[in-house]
Order: sequence, then C-alpha cells, then structure tokens
Amino acid sequence: MRRREFFTRFGLGIGGMALSHLLNSTAEAASSTRSVNPYQGLPEFPNFAARARRVIYLFMSGGPSQMDLFDYKPLLNKMNGQEMPASVRMGQRLTTMSAFQSSLPLAGSIFKFQQHGQCGAWVSELLPHTAKVVDDLCLIKSMHTEAINHDPAITFFQTGSQQAGRPSMGAWLSYGLGSANENLPAFVVLISKNATSDQPLYARLWSHGFLPSVHQGVQFRAGKDPVLYLNNPAGVTGAGRRNMLDRLAELHHLQFEDLGDPEINTRVAQYEMAYRMQTSVPEVMDIAHEPEDVLDLYGADARKPGTFAANCLLARRLAERDVRFIQLYHQGWDHHGGLPKGIRNETGKTDQACAALMIDLKRRGLLDDTIVIWGGEFGRTSYSQGKLTADDYGRDHHPRCFTMWVAGGGFKPGFSYGETDDFSYNVVNDPVHVHDFQATILHQLGIDHEKLTFKYQGRRYRLTDVHGNVVKALLTWS
Repeated sequence: MRRREFFTRFGLGIGGMALSHLLNSTAEAASSTRSVNPYQGLPEFPNFAARARRVIYLFMSGGPSQMDLFDYKPLLNKMNGQEMPASVRMGQRLTTMSAFQSSLPLAGSIFKFQQHGQCGAWVSELLPHTAKVVDDLCLIKSMHTEAINHDPAITFFQTGSQQAGRPSMGAWLSYGLGSANENLPAFVVLISKNATSDQPLYARLWSHGFLPSVHQGVQFRAGKDPVLYLNNPAGVTGAGRRNMLDRLAELHHLQFEDLGDPEINTRVAQYEMAYRMQTSVPEVMDIAHEPEDVLDLYGADARKPGTFAANCLLARRLAERDVRFIQLYHQGWDHHGGLPKGIRNETGKTDQACAALMIDLKRRGLLDDTIVIWGGEFGRTSYSQGKLTADDYGRDHHPRCFTMWVAGGGFKPGFSYGETDDFSYNVVNDPVHVHDFQATILHQLGIDHEKLTFKYQGRRYRLTDVHGNVVKALLTWS
C-alpha cells in the first residue's frame, strides 16, 4: 500500500486515537487536580531529610567587586598600575566597554584588609559589621558563570537560564515544597528603595514562568498598600467580598468541570489567599512592636520603610512566619567608574543590616534551618576600566570568578571554599558554577535537583537545566 493511500484510508482513525488520548489525559488531569491544593507542593518532596526550611536571598544587583570586599590580593595591590599580564587574561572575552582600551592597567584595592574571627577570614574595611559575624559565614570565592552582561547574568542566577521565561528559584521551591503558612505567599520579594538604580529589575526575575501562576513571587512594597490591589475597593465590605468569592468559586467549579483546566483552581486559590492576606500582610509589615534594641541592631534605616535595612528586618519577620523563599534585591553595585565612592555608598547601606539579620536569626534559633545567601550576578575585573588614579578606578564585568557567601541551613560556618589566582581573574581551585550552587541550595532543602522537574512543550525542565552537582564540601553533612 502506498503511503498516501495509507493516510487517506486510516488518517481519521489515527486522529481519533490521538483525540481520545488527549481527552483521557485531560480527564485524568482534571480528576487529579480537583482535590489538590496548589499551595501544598508535590507529595514526593522533600526527597530526603532537609537541613533547611526556607531561604533568604540577599541579591546585590550589579556585581560587587570581590577584590575590594572579600578576595584579598596583595600581589595585585603591589602591581597596581602595571599592565595585566597576557598569561593571566589568556585571550578571554571582554565586554565592549573595555575591549577597545589600549591598556588594561591593574587596579589594586585601596581598601585595607584584616583577618577576622576564629576562622581568620580576610575582610575589607568596607564591611566592619560583616567581619564580626564571619565565623557564621561560608565564603565561596570560586563562583563563576558564562554570562558577561547584567540582564542574562541576573536571569541566570534567578532562573537557571540566561533567557527570560523560565521559573525563578522561589517559584520552583513553591511548586515543589509548597507553602508552610496558608495566610502568606510561599515566595515574597522585597526591593530596596534606597539603592542606586543602575541596572533595572524586572518582574520576570520572580516569575512563575511555565509553572502554575500560583507560584509567582509576590512583591511587598513600602507604603499604604504593601501588595497592590489587595484592599477592598471603596464601598465593598469584608462580608461583601466573602460573599462574592463564594459565588465566584461556584462559577469557577462549573467551569473546571467543563474544561478541566488546573489554572481555574489556581485562580480560586489565589483569590482566597488574597482574602487571607488582607489581615496577615499588614500584621507582618507592622514593625511598631519591635523592641528598640532590635531596631538599633539593624541601624537607623530600619525605621524607614522600604530601605534595605527595613527589608532585612521584614525578611526575619517573614522567616518567623515560615515564608518559604524571601528574595531581597539591592541595586547599585555596577561600578564601571568611581568605584571607591560607589562601593562605600552601597556597603554603607547594606553591611550593618546583613550582619544584623544573621545575629537576629541566630538569637531566635532560626539560622539553623534558614539559608541566607549574599551575592551578585558576577564579579569585577582586576584591571581598571578607564582612567586609573591613586584614589579612583572602575572595574568592568567579570564572570570568570567572584565571591558569594552562604550561612545557616547546614552550610559550614567559618569556612572558605575555592581559590582564585593572584589577580582574582581566574579560578585555580574548586570551581563552583551557578548550577552547582543552585543544586546545593536545593539539596539542603531536601530536594534532588534532578527530580524537581516540570514538563512543558514536550520536555522536562528543571532549575539546573541539564547541569549541576551538589558541592558537598560546603556542607556540615550531606
């Protein structure tokens, strides 16, 4: 039988089988979704005993300079002003901002370093408060990434892909583990209003991507309305809203019975969450009853809603209420020029609050099962972008190596991992890739990163894509 004749005779039958399969799949999905609370997470997670219950991610947007903060390089300082050796660069890619410079003069840090704590970690004078809690930190000095520009680099850290559209880390955790507090979202976002707005931040950085929309990060704002459109409109009472939601749920149930689309149930769950948040959000945002000594611990800015310090205090309050993933963004670290002044400004706004958050969590017994992350999307170059003077320089983007720190949640305290060369330009020992970092965070939350997947457009996706290894050397036990 010829091919064309075969499809002419049997095409309708094949189409009918395909349609039957699709209808059965839809019915199965409807049946399985009908009784599932979208905030509960998946029954197979955690895969094993978790060391942590939640994450507070302090994202320093713009790329902090590692050799001015944590990666002490005496030889770089000694060779200040000399041309960067070709043997160090090895022809590696530069951004268009410095690729056409006729010279790449080495720029040593003008800031003093000292060893601190029992661990003896080197910390810059820019971080006097962080230096006091260094024995609680796990410093990773060998982070590296492929992305050399801000947008893809930030997107990569948040979603595991340089291309927009994938779910963020917080959305993956919400999907896998669900919410531990039925009155607050599993994933909350806080953005500093006192940061220097250099690189833009987009809502897609905390997007649910192709996951159900219930896992989208919810941004809490400073001011009268912490969550947009949460309050009742003028003339609508609480009882009226309750009655409206009940009738709306009945209509959505009829629609779900007809279509079997799980997003219908997700929408109802979001309406109900918003109703409960009318009470829970104002309570968590109200710091009026925080003791004076706690406010003093975080610094004067803690009394100014929306500042990084105030957001760190809110992060602790959200952690107390078992919010699963708390994402803080602080812009202002993109110092292509005027780095000494710029980095002083940003460390001045963030250093005390970061250390205070660590102390506050530890006092309350929350640090043991909370992972605190500090870091940006990449590092900075050891050569100066533009003119180098005795007290001024700039640094370009550098994905080859940079420093982050992690604390709590079973990460080794007072520990330094990885090593860079004498110019903080290349990793020489124990490299940690972005996907390795993500896999390790998930591991501490009881998740095998290869098993947390979602099928979309015929392929199973995960946060770590097809990469990533758990860095067990960072952990107290694995």
